[in-house]
Amino acid sequence: MSTDIAPRIAGTLDELLAGADDRVVVRPSDAKSGACFERLRVDGVPHFLKVVSATDDWLMRVAGNDSHWEFTAWKAGLYAEMPRVIDHTVVGMALEDVPSDAGPVARLSILMLDRAADLVPPGDDLVPAAHHAGWIDHMAAGHAHFMGWHDTLGLQDLSRRWMFFAPETIAPELDAPEVPGPIAVAHQGWALLPERAPRLHDLVTAVHRDPAALAQALRTTPMTFVAGDWKLGNVGRRPDGRTVLIDWAFPGEAPSTWDLTWYLALNRARLPEGKEATIARYRDRLEGHGVDTGEWWERQLGLSLVGMAAAFGWEKAVGDAAELDWWEQAALAGARWL
Repeated sequence: MSTDIAPRIAGTLDELLAGADDRVVVRPSDAKSGACFERLRVDGVPHFLKVVSATDDWLMRVAGNDSHWEFTAWKAGLYAEMPRVIDHTVVGMALEDVPSDAGPVARLSILMLDRAADLVPPGDDLVPAAHHAGWIDHMAAGHAHFMGWHDTLGLQDLSRRWMFFAPETIAPELDAPEVPGPIAVAHQGWALLPERAPRLHDLVTAVHRDPAALAQALRTTPMTFVAGDWKLGNVGRRPDGRTVLIDWAFPGEAPSTWDLTWYLALNRARLPEGKEATIARYRDRLEGHGVDTGEWWERQLGLSLVGMAAAFGWEKAVGDAAELDWWEQAALAGARWL
């Protein structure tokens, strides 16, 4: 279901926050990128503000986001077109040039309704099974709605998705006065991978060397629009059962199984069922939303698992052996489609 409401676009942060008060700077426990956040009220209603630029946000830099993809997607109406079962929370954005020591910098401000009470709380507890099932169903609903969508806007390129933690990508960030925590762990993980999972290391190294080959293989399967970051820190459940999905940091054209495998890779410790069961659940719901997966499913899933291993093999290398082994076996099996 889509809406005819035009996206609200302000010229400046001050214009975006007209009428706002009770502004308080906050640091969400799940935030790691370098963006700035505030809680505030607009006409008495609780809101949340995110302000980000490539100068301050290392995640934008390693993702290759030099044009503020979230703003582009917002301006194009993609947030508004998402099925109503997903609450993106955004009420407006402002993109403006602001001065810096290096000259003008493009700064994006995103004003959202405050859904903190609905988001998954930090911790290690398993999420409720009903919530997990709802997220998978609504993820599939969004993908089904946009199935066949092609990017003409310049959002994240498919071949860039498995490169943003690649060794050559993070190398400049290692020279920063304060190396971001995830960058330091990624550097450590890539160094461990050849010893802990040599076959996986060889595979992901080949993907990093020629990322376009994997993208070309995946494009033989159907593409859709993805929000790009289904980690639990960005996900929640409204009282009416809708899914809260914030921080669409990596939007663009991709396989539907990319969001699925991202969800599996980053949230596995808190999921109430195993990876295979979640994969089967997602496929069932995608079919339930009218998508025939029969001809392409195994190929797309296998290739997405290869790409996800290339993106997060470092994280698995610093973790437990069983998790690393699962991803190694899954990626090696998926590589037959290359």
